[in-house]
Amino acid sequence: MTTPLHETTLASKPSGDVLAIRGGRPLHGRVDVKGAKNLATKAMVATLLGETASTLRDVPDLSDVAVVRSLLEVHGVRVTEGDEPGALIFDPSDVESAHFEEIDAHAGASRIPILFCGPLLHRLGQAFIPDLGGCRIGDRPIDFHLDALRKFGATVEKLPSGIRLSTGGNRLHGAKIHLPYPSVGATEQVLLTAVRAEGTTELRNAAIEPEIMDLIAVLQKMGAIISYEPNRVILIEGVEKLRGYDHRSIFDRNEAASWASAALATDGEIFVGGAKQQEMLTFLNVFRKAGGWFDVREDGILFRRDGELTPVIVETDVHPGFMTDWQQPLVVALTQAHGRSVVHETVYENRMGFTGALIKMGADIVVHPHGLQDGPRRVPRRDLEQAAVITGPTPLHGADIVVPDLRGGYSHVIAALTATGESKVSGVDILSRGYEKFLDKLTALGADFDVIG
Repeated sequence: MTTPLHETTLASKPSGDVLAIRGGRPLHGRVDVKGAKNLATKAMVATLLGETASTLRDVPDLSDVAVVRSLLEVHGVRVTEGDEPGALIFDPSDVESAHFEEIDAHAGASRIPILFCGPLLHRLGQAFIPDLGGCRIGDRPIDFHLDALRKFGATVEKLPSGIRLSTGGNRLHGAKIHLPYPSVGATEQVLLTAVRAEGTTELRNAAIEPEIMDLIAVLQKMGAIISYEPNRVILIEGVEKLRGYDHRSIFDRNEAASWASAALATDGEIFVGGAKQQEMLTFLNVFRKAGGWFDVREDGILFRRDGELTPVIVETDVHPGFMTDWQQPLVVALTQAHGRSVVHETVYENRMGFTGALIKMGADIVVHPHGLQDGPRRVPRRDLEQAAVITGPTPLHGADIVVPDLRGGYSHVIAALTATGESKVSGVDILSRGYEKFLDKLTALGADFDVIG
């Protein structure tokens, strides 16, 4: 078995669990973003569908990528380093079944195994998913995935150890699928399954995020026939065989937006190499309204403040709306805005828990667990939504805080860098899931911190 990508650059991975951060210094400098985690991991799964080797370029050095690599290797895919840094080659010629204990051990807390189902059903006629209970995926149910797989003709059997799927010796067939919500994961599941199913699949209310479009580009390179129509409709004409691909991943717009918010919060100036305007249009509009200034260049985007920060009203939504992953870092910056900002979180429930640490550091934030019913709205209200009212500017001070999740954890680090005094931020290892060479980038931007432990 080859060495996982994340183990080849251990110096760049957060090696301790706690950061002691001395804040109050603006961040200045350049960071470069590579391929999007949300595309790279799915394009890696797609290699199972090809009959020849695939090459994926600009693969980020992240723990989530390492998990997918390990799962592919457990299923017999040979993974080797490519001809340039960040390139991986996947040879699926010896794909085989894997025992559920191996899958479980390599998957950890990842939800990726569910996306292996369609490709493995095509290759092997069966697939197994370890127990993905509430502790694994929180409030993100896999019902959309299982319902779609049943419509393709898969048999789903729930066992104490997980879920077994099989084709019963038959080829999966095309289906008409209407998602109750434009779920990114469910859309990816349908794409990865439909491309080799017999007949045509019609997917309605599909997610259309840039990473989805890039996955479609990957599959088309492999020989798939996919078209998309207005109103979130995707048509997939199944083919019998697919080949490998050579593809350079789309940039990580989530990481790019995070560094932009860091510049806004700390009153610094950060050039994000590799960021592109088109995929960030909605973010850039909100960034500008909040008092940010940016300069789009050929090789990236420069971000900084443009005077005092101003309050904004934000409603998270599926693409082309304001991404839910963008709101948490932005909230830190909004604590320094002059006035009352409102962030409506409509995509995921319970995503405002990270604000507790900000309040501990001096922020004036009130979370409404059932959302706000008054005022005009563009995004339709959902039963699960929450809202945060941020009143500023409020000086932040150092505190001892614990990272709750990936984006919330990044927000805590940026809040600590914005605050006066020293903060101890625990649980920062989780940031290696979504931010490549995170500590190296903080150092390059002039952050003052020590790794403890």
